[in-house]
Amino acid sequence: MNGTRPIRLGIMGFGQTGRQIYELAAASSDIEVVAVADVGRADILHYLLQSEAKNPEIFRLDGNFLCTDRQRSRLMSIDTPAEMPWDIFEVDIVIDATGIYRSEADMQSHLAGGAPRVLIRTLPEDTIDRVIIPEINSGAADVRDRMISAASPTTTALCLLLHILSERFVVECGSMTTVHAYTSDQALQDYAGSDYRRSRSAPKNIIPNGHDAGRWLGHILPSFAGKVHTSTLNVPVQEGCLLDTTLVLDDDTVTAEDINEVMRAGAKKYPHSVAVVEDPIVSSDVLGSDYSLLFDAKGTLKAGEHFIKTLGWYETRGHAARLLDVARLYASLDQQTEAAS
Repeated sequence: MNGTRPIRLGIMGFGQTGRQIYELAAASSDIEVVAVADVGRADILHYLLQSEAKNPEIFRLDGNFLCTDRQRSRLMSIDTPAEMPWDIFEVDIVIDATGIYRSEADMQSHLAGGAPRVLIRTLPEDTIDRVIIPEINSGAADVRDRMISAASPTTTALCLLLHILSERFVVECGSMTTVHAYTSDQALQDYAGSDYRRSRSAPKNIIPNGHDAGRWLGHILPSFAGKVHTSTLNVPVQEGCLLDTTLVLDDDTVTAEDINEVMRAGAKKYPHSVAVVEDPIVSSDVLGSDYSLLFDAKGTLKAGEHFIKTLGWYETRGHAARLLDVARLYASLDQQTEAAS
């Protein structure tokens, strides 16, 4: 890859996260989206992008091309990774933003179509080369990696919280519940789905679900392997999520304010990913945030001698920003390898 040109990015899936990735890439100078694969009609995809973007007027539709002043992206009516000819677009990396194609076989299909590297926006179904969260385990990235996950919005928020706190305190174990906006794969009305609870109407119910973060936590933060139970409550909110985490600390002298102070210091150390909110905010207040974790200082509580409860907020836009950070990380590794050869 030539370090003097932008990263040539392909996107599969132009749902909410795909559109956020596109918008953030369009505002950058180092990433160019060259192709977007989605089954939707070009005019409707353009309409949806404009309906959500902060500056909708910059996005134009020219036939099957989505355009801005600095990039021209071909819209391809494609349903599965195996159908997409990434090679003709000379992409450097593909972000699969569908949330559907999470298996090694799906990622291999992207590679077979000419993608040098594929990055999924969710946790994987099975073994892949690497799960990377910027500012936590970027150093583990290897230029030979081809199949990568950037975890998930919930996993990233949880890992940032644990990473910052564990630098100061010994965390023995914990439990995390994400109070999560309902997702596009849930039913609007009661409809037979993948399990009993997910067959119920998303806008009408609070629906308990499991979460894979606990399974993959040890791959990102090895010291937390098997120590944190994770679960989900999908609620009738379209956007904005709350991370409700209870931790058991070995030190009974730690106060709620001690936790807040460490998180404030962490926000200064990781200014692109973490911020601390001192105001009494609610879920709609975090919409449009590029942070992966907005730590809620007013939500920190101590119960008994060893239990600390924390709250944190996030939405998918922050995860879209981290996906682009991972793409930049691997582009940098490629440039270093080229320079050394």
